[in-house]
Amino acid sequence: MERLRLAIQKKGRLNEKSIELIKKCGIKINSSGNILSTSSENFPIDVLFLRDDDIPGYIADGVADIGIVGQNEIDEHGANVKIIENLGFAKCRLSIAVPRDTTYRNINDLQGKTIATSYPNILQAYLDKNNLNAEIHTISGSVEIAPAIGLTDAICDLVSTGSTLLFNGLIEVEEIYTSAAVLAATPFLTENKQRIVDKFMQRISSVKHANAYKYILLNAPNKKIKDIIKILPGIKSPTVMPLAIDGWSSIHTVIPEDAFWEKINELKQYGAEGILVTPIEKIIE
Repeated sequence: MERLRLAIQKKGRLNEKSIELIKKCGIKINSSGNILSTSSENFPIDVLFLRDDDIPGYIADGVADIGIVGQNEIDEHGANVKIIENLGFAKCRLSIAVPRDTTYRNINDLQGKTIATSYPNILQAYLDKNNLNAEIHTISGSVEIAPAIGLTDAICDLVSTGSTLLFNGLIEVEEIYTSAAVLAATPFLTENKQRIVDKFMQRISSVKHANAYKYILLNAPNKKIKDIIKILPGIKSPTVMPLAIDGWSSIHTVIPEDAFWEKINELKQYGAEGILVTPIEKIIE
């Protein structure tokens, strides 16, 4: 039987989130140590641990069948891959930052400046779009140090919290691009491997769906059950079970987490007590 080859980041935050997703999909893999590849015993998939900027090329060339990688890496390398799912985690932005003591008013202040970045293609597209001329210095790592050593006037780098910029005396002035993790596929998938991808996607969909919902359990007076059900409809309908105490029942339902926080005050007004909110591992429809 053919096996699917999945490429993920070797180390870092995207690696951790990718492994978490794989395991939530019920796929058992060995992710310990400095291994470069591993195979699952309960699903036809082999996992390759690669540098994130190498993943788009591996997928485009068919060395890896699918991969979990940031959209920014795909766009930067112009890789010929198919995006099959936006995974939604590892969100970040590509931003231009300047030293804190720099006078900066708007993007026109970038005219004629020098900018260090690991994403020259995305940056150049932004400059062209805004009719700006700036000299780009391509650096593979430690971009934040460039202004401090006098190499460039500014940097363009990925930002998640902004703490690294702050530590290096920089301030974010322009957000030029946003990114998150995606699942990408090679254009050379065989029919058999496409079937495995479809099975994998079914598991991913159930996990993603579950992440947006919470399981709610509460106790309520019977005379208020109809009112509570109106504001907690659930996926189909709540489950109502009588308690050992006369006149009270337990209500179980699944709702979007955001909807619960909007309704909590109404629930209390209707006499809801002992409200329990728990995460859901998977929802299969």
